[in-house]
Amino acid sequence: MDDIVRQAIAKWPNVPDCYGWLGLDARGSWYMRDDRIQALGPFAAASGGSPASKGSRLQHEKLIDFIQRNYERDARGCWFFQNGPQRVYVELETTPWVWRVDADLSVTAHSGQPATVQACVLDETGHVYLQTDLGFGLVHTLDTGWAAESVERGLWTVEDVLAADLPARFGYVPSPQALPKEVRVKPG
Repeated sequence: MDDIVRQAIAKWPNVPDCYGWLGLDARGSWYMRDDRIQALGPFAAASGGSPASKGSRLQHEKLIDFIQRNYERDARGCWFFQNGPQRVYVELETTPWVWRVDADLSVTAHSGQPATVQACVLDETGHVYLQTDLGFGLVHTLDTGWAAESVERGLWTVEDVLAADLPARFGYVPSPQALPKEVRVKPG
Protein backbone atom coordinates (compact mmCIF):
# COMPACT_ATOMS: atom_id res chain seq x y z
CA MET A 1 0.00 0.00 0.00
CA ASP A 2 1.27 3.49 -0.86
CA ASP A 3 2.46 5.67 2.05
CA ILE A 4 0.15 8.49 0.99
CA VAL A 5 -2.79 6.06 1.28
CA ARG A 6 -1.73 5.02 4.81
CA GLN A 7 -1.50 8.70 5.80
CA ALA A 8 -4.99 9.39 4.43
CA ILE A 9 -6.44 6.44 6.38
CA ALA A 10 -4.86 7.77 9.59
CA LYS A 11 -6.16 11.28 8.92
CA TRP A 12 -9.73 10.24 7.94
CA PRO A 13 -10.42 6.82 9.52
CA ASN A 14 -14.23 6.84 9.16
CA VAL A 15 -14.81 7.39 5.44
CA PRO A 16 -17.69 5.18 4.19
CA ASP A 17 -16.85 2.24 1.95
CA CYS A 18 -17.80 2.29 -1.72
CA TYR A 19 -19.55 -0.66 -3.41
CA GLY A 20 -20.26 -1.46 -7.04
CA TRP A 21 -18.15 1.24 -8.69
CA LEU A 22 -15.10 -0.80 -9.71
CA GLY A 23 -14.86 -4.16 -11.45
CA LEU A 24 -12.11 -6.57 -12.54
CA ASP A 25 -12.90 -8.73 -15.56
CA ALA A 26 -11.68 -12.20 -16.54
CA ARG A 27 -8.89 -10.70 -18.66
CA GLY A 28 -7.44 -8.53 -15.86
CA SER A 29 -8.96 -5.25 -17.04
CA TRP A 30 -10.44 -2.70 -14.65
CA TYR A 31 -13.86 -1.09 -15.20
CA MET A 32 -15.48 2.01 -13.71
CA ARG A 33 -19.22 1.55 -13.06
CA ASP A 34 -21.26 4.70 -12.45
CA ASP A 35 -24.83 4.77 -11.09
CA ARG A 36 -26.39 4.39 -14.56
CA ILE A 37 -24.29 1.29 -15.37
CA GLN A 38 -24.96 -0.26 -11.95
CA ALA A 39 -28.71 0.21 -12.48
CA LEU A 40 -28.45 -1.86 -15.69
CA GLY A 41 -27.36 -4.96 -13.80
CA PRO A 42 -24.47 -6.82 -12.15
CA PHE A 43 -20.87 -6.64 -13.30
CA ALA A 44 -20.67 -10.37 -13.99
CA ALA A 45 -23.35 -12.09 -16.04
CA ALA A 46 -25.45 -14.48 -14.01
CA SER A 47 -25.67 -17.96 -15.49
CA GLY A 48 -29.06 -18.09 -17.16
CA GLY A 49 -29.81 -14.60 -15.83
CA SER A 50 -29.13 -11.00 -16.64
CA PRO A 51 -26.26 -10.01 -18.93
CA ALA A 52 -23.17 -8.29 -17.57
CA SER A 53 -23.12 -4.53 -17.20
CA LYS A 54 -19.40 -3.80 -17.05
CA GLY A 55 -19.12 -0.04 -17.51
CA SER A 56 -16.14 1.88 -18.88
CA ARG A 57 -12.80 0.12 -19.23
CA LEU A 58 -10.02 2.04 -17.51
CA GLN A 59 -7.10 2.83 -19.78
CA HIS A 60 -5.10 5.45 -17.86
CA GLU A 61 -1.89 3.58 -16.99
CA LYS A 62 -1.03 5.60 -13.86
CA LEU A 63 -4.55 5.13 -12.45
CA ILE A 64 -4.41 1.39 -13.14
CA ASP A 65 -0.98 1.16 -11.49
CA PHE A 66 -2.30 3.06 -8.44
CA ILE A 67 -5.29 0.70 -8.16
CA GLN A 68 -3.07 -2.38 -8.47
CA ARG A 69 -0.55 -1.18 -5.87
CA ASN A 70 -3.40 -0.65 -3.40
CA TYR A 71 -5.44 -3.79 -4.18
CA GLU A 72 -6.03 -5.96 -1.13
CA ARG A 73 -8.33 -8.48 0.53
CA ASP A 74 -10.27 -8.04 3.76
CA ALA A 75 -11.01 -10.72 6.36
CA ARG A 76 -14.33 -11.62 4.65
CA GLY A 77 -12.61 -12.39 1.35
CA CYS A 78 -13.80 -9.19 -0.32
CA TRP A 79 -11.22 -7.53 -2.56
CA PHE A 80 -10.91 -3.77 -2.56
CA PHE A 81 -8.86 -0.85 -3.81
CA GLN A 82 -7.78 1.43 -0.97
CA ASN A 83 -8.35 4.87 -2.50
CA GLY A 84 -6.92 7.18 0.12
CA PRO A 85 -9.13 6.77 3.19
CA GLN A 86 -11.92 5.02 1.25
CA ARG A 87 -12.19 1.31 0.44
CA VAL A 88 -13.60 0.78 -3.03
CA TYR A 89 -14.82 -2.82 -3.12
CA VAL A 90 -14.22 -4.64 -6.40
CA GLU A 91 -16.82 -6.62 -8.33
CA LEU A 92 -15.10 -9.69 -9.78
CA GLU A 93 -16.17 -11.18 -13.08
CA THR A 94 -14.44 -14.42 -12.09
CA THR A 95 -11.62 -14.33 -9.54
CA PRO A 96 -9.50 -11.78 -7.64
CA TRP A 97 -6.43 -12.47 -9.78
CA VAL A 98 -5.89 -13.09 -13.48
CA TRP A 99 -2.69 -14.99 -14.23
CA ARG A 100 -0.46 -14.62 -17.26
CA VAL A 101 1.72 -17.62 -18.03
CA ASP A 102 4.82 -16.84 -20.08
CA ALA A 103 6.74 -19.06 -22.53
CA ASP A 104 9.23 -19.88 -19.77
CA LEU A 105 6.18 -21.05 -17.73
CA SER A 106 6.60 -18.30 -15.14
CA VAL A 107 3.38 -16.83 -13.75
CA THR A 108 2.57 -13.15 -13.32
CA ALA A 109 -0.56 -11.47 -11.97
CA HIS A 110 -2.62 -8.98 -13.95
CA SER A 111 -0.93 -6.42 -11.69
CA GLY A 112 2.52 -7.44 -12.93
CA GLN A 113 3.55 -9.18 -9.69
CA PRO A 114 5.35 -12.52 -10.05
CA ALA A 115 3.60 -15.46 -8.43
CA THR A 116 4.57 -18.97 -7.32
CA VAL A 117 2.06 -21.69 -8.20
CA GLN A 118 0.87 -23.87 -5.33
CA ALA A 119 -2.09 -25.65 -6.98
CA CYS A 120 -3.86 -25.91 -10.33
CA VAL A 121 -7.58 -26.56 -10.75
CA LEU A 122 -9.84 -27.06 -13.75
CA ASP A 123 -13.59 -26.39 -13.74
CA GLU A 124 -16.31 -28.19 -15.68
CA THR A 125 -16.14 -25.64 -18.54
CA GLY A 126 -12.39 -26.05 -19.04
CA HIS A 127 -11.24 -22.87 -17.28
CA VAL A 128 -7.86 -23.22 -15.59
CA TYR A 129 -7.21 -21.60 -12.20
CA LEU A 130 -4.12 -21.31 -10.03
CA GLN A 131 -3.66 -20.95 -6.30
CA THR A 132 -0.44 -19.00 -5.77
CA ASP A 133 1.42 -17.24 -3.02
CA LEU A 134 -0.59 -14.09 -3.94
CA GLY A 135 -3.97 -15.83 -3.93
CA PHE A 136 -6.42 -17.53 -6.26
CA GLY A 137 -7.08 -16.61 -9.87
CA LEU A 138 -7.99 -17.53 -13.41
CA VAL A 139 -5.39 -18.24 -16.07
CA HIS A 140 -5.85 -15.73 -18.91
CA THR A 141 -7.50 -17.38 -21.91
CA LEU A 142 -4.54 -16.55 -24.15
CA ASP A 143 -2.22 -18.49 -21.83
CA THR A 144 -4.04 -21.80 -21.44
CA GLY A 145 -1.58 -23.41 -23.87
CA TRP A 146 1.31 -22.57 -21.54
CA ALA A 147 -0.73 -23.85 -18.62
CA ALA A 148 -1.28 -27.14 -20.49
CA GLU A 149 2.47 -27.39 -21.09
CA SER A 150 3.10 -26.90 -17.36
CA VAL A 151 0.75 -29.82 -16.65
CA GLU A 152 2.28 -32.00 -19.38
CA ARG A 153 5.77 -31.38 -17.98
CA GLY A 154 4.58 -32.40 -14.52
CA LEU A 155 5.10 -28.93 -13.02
CA TRP A 156 1.44 -28.66 -12.04
CA THR A 157 -1.04 -31.37 -11.08
CA VAL A 158 -4.62 -30.60 -12.03
CA GLU A 159 -7.56 -31.11 -9.71
CA ASP A 160 -11.14 -30.96 -11.02
CA VAL A 161 -13.56 -28.56 -9.32
CA LEU A 162 -17.01 -27.10 -9.92
CA ALA A 163 -16.95 -23.40 -10.80
CA ALA A 164 -19.78 -22.73 -8.31
CA ASP A 165 -17.58 -24.06 -5.48
CA LEU A 166 -14.58 -21.83 -6.16
CA PRO A 167 -15.47 -18.73 -4.05
CA ALA A 168 -16.18 -20.72 -0.89
CA ARG A 169 -13.26 -23.09 -1.37
CA PHE A 170 -10.70 -20.37 -2.12
CA GLY A 171 -12.13 -17.71 0.21
CA TYR A 172 -13.20 -14.82 -1.99
CA VAL A 173 -16.42 -12.87 -2.53
CA PRO A 174 -17.19 -12.25 -6.23
CA SER A 175 -19.66 -9.42 -5.52
CA PRO A 176 -19.20 -7.45 -2.30
CA GLN A 177 -22.06 -5.23 -3.50
CA ALA A 178 -24.41 -8.23 -3.34
CA LEU A 179 -23.69 -8.76 0.37
CA PRO A 180 -26.55 -7.81 2.70
CA LYS A 181 -26.18 -4.21 3.93
CA GLU A 182 -25.71 -5.35 7.53
CA VAL A 183 -22.65 -7.37 6.43
CA ARG A 184 -21.13 -4.40 4.61
CA VAL A 185 -19.05 -3.20 7.53
CA LYS A 186 -15.31 -3.11 7.76
CA PRO A 187 -14.20 -6.28 9.50
CA GLY A 188 -12.35 -5.76 12.74
